[in-house]
Amino acid sequence: MFFVTVLSIWTAMHAYVLARLWRLPGLDSPLAHRLLLVVFALLWLAYPVARVLERRGHVTLAHPLEWIGAAWLGTIFFLVVCLFFGDLVTGFGRVWPTAALPARTTAVGAALLLATIALVQGTRSPVVEEVTITSPKISPDQNGLRLVQLSDLHVGALLNSKWLQKIGTQVANLEPAAVVITGDLVDGNARRVAQVLPELQEFTAPLGVWAVTGNHEYYAGLEASVEVLRQAGFHVLRDEWAELVPGVVLAGVDDLTARRQFGDSRDPLPATLAGRPPGLTILLSHTPWKVEEAAAAGVDLMLSGHTHAGQIWPFNYITGLQYPYMEGRYQVGGMTLYVSRGTGTWGPRMRLPRAAEITVITLRSAP
Repeated sequence: MFFVTVLSIWTAMHAYVLARLWRLPGLDSPLAHRLLLVVFALLWLAYPVARVLERRGHVTLAHPLEWIGAAWLGTIFFLVVCLFFGDLVTGFGRVWPTAALPARTTAVGAALLLATIALVQGTRSPVVEEVTITSPKISPDQNGLRLVQLSDLHVGALLNSKWLQKIGTQVANLEPAAVVITGDLVDGNARRVAQVLPELQEFTAPLGVWAVTGNHEYYAGLEASVEVLRQAGFHVLRDEWAELVPGVVLAGVDDLTARRQFGDSRDPLPATLAGRPPGLTILLSHTPWKVEEAAAAGVDLMLSGHTHAGQIWPFNYITGLQYPYMEGRYQVGGMTLYVSRGTGTWGPRMRLPRAAEITVITLRSAP
């Protein structure tokens, strides 16, 4: 049912854009119409076929198709948004018929410009965001302790070993005491991530690399994904806690979104946080849900991702309906929540308006 729904939406998007391009100047001829039909059919097929080929292990065939299909996925989204706005302005060509074609031509130009800007933003190196956490629970011995948060790397066909090496260099240059990965390192194929284990094993820190699962680890096969993370040398926290240093506890839960999707309604927080020693508690949770519950349970800092901050405008408005804590820093009771907009991208290598991020969290002691 999910596949049928997604394919139906995908088809409807193509049909809508094709109908709006049909009478534009330069495209209103039998030859142009035939070319449009062929091009749109190929673009409609590119992304779904690439995903099927990739899952079946035909990586050489899948890789170029996925690049084309993913770029088109973002571009057609902009085309739908801009053309629909033009239709609203002209009353779908009925209220203001003389403006219909100029509005559609302008919409296509705007969509292509936005797609270009988004592609540039999506292929930029992640920017470094600095976050300082001040608390009396942080002892003078741990004052200035630096953690680096990575989230939503989505390692796969589009974000591969060369990209991962650049991220590893960025992280190493930040000299963190520990690295925390808040889910979705695996995009959808654990075997593909296993091929870049040497690059993942370069992610090191004196206090270790710690990770939790995201929804895409579930989609790729939870146990296979966790095994890959462990082979990379990461400490995977699955509804459990560990003492990072005396007085600083790291706790982590398996992804809350995937739990809901797979019918697991249990609240993991009580068991995850039970029995931890006193001090500062940092919770790693891929999805920024159960925020108030975490604050009430005595968590001091919650680190999440998942939302990508909507990744592509205006999709952020839709994402915000389901995830009210969508990007950046929030104060919830006595707890600080930080939601990363992600280090990688899902689907198209596009971001608008803001680039991906690597987050540096510095712990400061206070009276």
